Amino acid sequence: MRHEKIGMGAMAVSTTRSRRTHGLPAEVTSFVGRRRELAETRSLLSKSRLVTLTGVGGVGKTRLACRIAAEVGRAFPDGVWFADLSCLGDPELLPLAVEDVLGLHEEGGRPCLDRLTEHLSGKKALLILDNCEHLAHDCAVLIEELLACAPELRVIATSRRPLHVGGERTLAVLPLPLPEEGGRPMSVDSLAQVDSVRLFVDRAEAVLPEFAVTDANRDAVEQICRRLDGIPLAIELAAVRLRALSVRQLLDRLDDRFRLLVSGSRAVPPRHQTLRALVEWSYDLCTEPEQLMWARVSVFCGGLDLEAAEAVCSGDGIAREDVVDLVSGLVENSVLLREEAPSGVRYRLLETIRQYGRDRLAEAGAEDALRRRHSAYYRELAGRALAHLFTADQVEWLAWLRLDHANLRGALAYCFEQGGHEEAREGLEMAADLVFHWKTSRQVREGRHWLDRGLLAVAEQDELRARALWANAWLALMQGGDAVAVPMLEESRRIGERLGLDRVLAYATLFSGMASLYQGHTGPAIKMFQEALASHRAVHDEVGEVVALTRLCLAYSLEGDSARAVSCGQEALEICEARGELWHKAYALTALGIEVWRQGDGARASAMVKQGLRVNGSLDDWIGVGICLEVLAWLASGEGDHERAARLFGALDGIWQGVGHQLSVFGYLMRYHDESMTRTRDALGEPAYRASAAQGARLSLDEALAYAMEEPAPGLESVGAPEPAPSPLTRRETEISQLVAEGLSNKEIAARLVIAQRTAEGHIEHILGKLGFHSRAQIAVWVAEQRRAWDGAASRRRGASPES
Repeated sequence: MRHEKIGMGAMAVSTTRSRRTHGLPAEVTSFVGRRRELAETRSLLSKSRLVTLTGVGGVGKTRLACRIAAEVGRAFPDGVWFADLSCLGDPELLPLAVEDVLGLHEEGGRPCLDRLTEHLSGKKALLILDNCEHLAHDCAVLIEELLACAPELRVIATSRRPLHVGGERTLAVLPLPLPEEGGRPMSVDSLAQVDSVRLFVDRAEAVLPEFAVTDANRDAVEQICRRLDGIPLAIELAAVRLRALSVRQLLDRLDDRFRLLVSGSRAVPPRHQTLRALVEWSYDLCTEPEQLMWARVSVFCGGLDLEAAEAVCSGDGIAREDVVDLVSGLVENSVLLREEAPSGVRYRLLETIRQYGRDRLAEAGAEDALRRRHSAYYRELAGRALAHLFTADQVEWLAWLRLDHANLRGALAYCFEQGGHEEAREGLEMAADLVFHWKTSRQVREGRHWLDRGLLAVAEQDELRARALWANAWLALMQGGDAVAVPMLEESRRIGERLGLDRVLAYATLFSGMASLYQGHTGPAIKMFQEALASHRAVHDEVGEVVALTRLCLAYSLEGDSARAVSCGQEALEICEARGELWHKAYALTALGIEVWRQGDGARASAMVKQGLRVNGSLDDWIGVGICLEVLAWLASGEGDHERAARLFGALDGIWQGVGHQLSVFGYLMRYHDESMTRTRDALGEPAYRASAAQGARLSLDEALAYAMEEPAPGLESVGAPEPAPSPLTRRETEISQLVAEGLSNKEIAARLVIAQRTAEGHIEHILGKLGFHSRAQIAVWVAEQRRAWDGAASRRRGASPES
């Protein structure tokens, strides 16, 4: 048997429809995106004789297969054949259906399969079998027979699950890329180029020719695409509704999406005419245990891992040891999406799939029971994370909590929605356990929301309330709310004194000292920190001990007592290092770095603060990042590097806005800020200062971190110097293009940047489109050219030749 590869030249796109292509559906609407999938499918088809496109219903597998067929048609001189199996219910009719597509006719009672194999045996042809999932076994048997008897035949199958044929290569067709969440706001033009938004706009123009993305509707358009998970069919069904609804009205009604998204094209199968019918088709393909598992995993929000699935979904008909097989089955059926995360493999339900499963759970009367188990699991997870707060596993646990933030929110919501007193106590305890998560995940405002809600519902003057009060007070201080924090700390102290709660009293005193320091009362703050330190040592609470020592380091430094400041800072570091702890160590390093800077050792101070910045950046602690950047700006200004200081000040504006915070909260640091700012403005002059600060303000968080660490940061130009032409890429695209140039795969890029692989793939698609390229190699060459251009510009700024 010969396995002849399809040459790239033969894979060229046909400009006209070939007479040898039979049954390919005509493209009556534009084809949007999918550059990566097209390239990968062509590559797989050149290496394997069977390529199966898998994915959830409505994701665009058929359109992709047909576009591939049109592009590679000239490589198959004996024909490209398309067989739609969606309406074929009897597996015995499968060979007849393919025979009919090929135009064969019954001959003297010969078996149909014999006629098929004989007809295809000498032909170099491409056969597309569309919608194989409900006949997966029979399709697999037929394909094996055909490939064995027709050595130059190639097959593209579309199915919601692999066919498990020898030599099969699969490609998961994911939903269209969505706008990046949590990044800097995109321009209207950039937003309109994101594939999911492009599709919505294209289909909206078909019913409203004047439709366009504008500043007025951009948020609604983005949310529609996001709520529909980037699923092409769902987006197309939604766009049709613009005949009668405004964009905002459409968005507001998407909670009832299964009723709203109907009335698609009558030319497509009935199951593609409504979103519910499409999802029901997937549901019917699953076994009963898989259907039950689908309903149960719908209780999760944002994603889950195997451990969570085993804990929440097992029992009452699902054995714990069977969960892994059921999860694998749902992945294979394209119900669960498998994603790589730094902590391991996670699974995600598209929101449309999740909502359908939740409906099935409610119909079975099991929703409340599953939500209760889900809430209990994440309450226990929050407690375990708190217990690991001061260990070498701290970073891993905090990252885990960030990944499961939506589930934590869902668990808290369940506690407070039940209306029961015991559930409210459980919610308050969980919210207090998560106090460090709220701070490190930029969720201070949300943390206060849950703590406020719990404190309102739980009035008992007991240890739980006392602990929640000081936790809430600490978060309030992070927001500059000392007027709110002080009464909470006073109540916490009263409860602690009445019940003899030494740990509560230690924290109430610690954060009261912090409030006093924020108000500029350094002397009283030092006394409270000293009292808190002694109390924490007495109860063997190393977390409180390190926090007190770090605050004493700052306070003594402000008072000019360098010896005590250094002693406290170094002791805090020693405790952290003995436990392998990093986050509190980062704050201790920054506090000690301020004192070292005051003593005149800028180089050592810079190294210490950068070490803390690296940890805070990895944990997404923007408040910690902001303080580190502040100190580095002071260092730059003191060393006479005023342009760098101005850029750092400019970057800080965006960071403080991002967390709803401002440096003035830390009033004790404002004098250093004001002195450095004045020195920098005077040295540069106002126009140059504003220009440099504006350059810093345009940096993304990642770029600001790289610049502060004095690592390569794209997009920074020097004031007044001749520069290369501006890049057409966004800052995130520039960053990803550099990783492509380093040779990283999509999976490796996603892991490096802690984003979903499909997000990385979407960015690469945009990069290729903007630059007019067709391969990653072209991106690498372009990056190298850009670097040479910027290096030359940098050399000119230094007054040297590019070779120096």
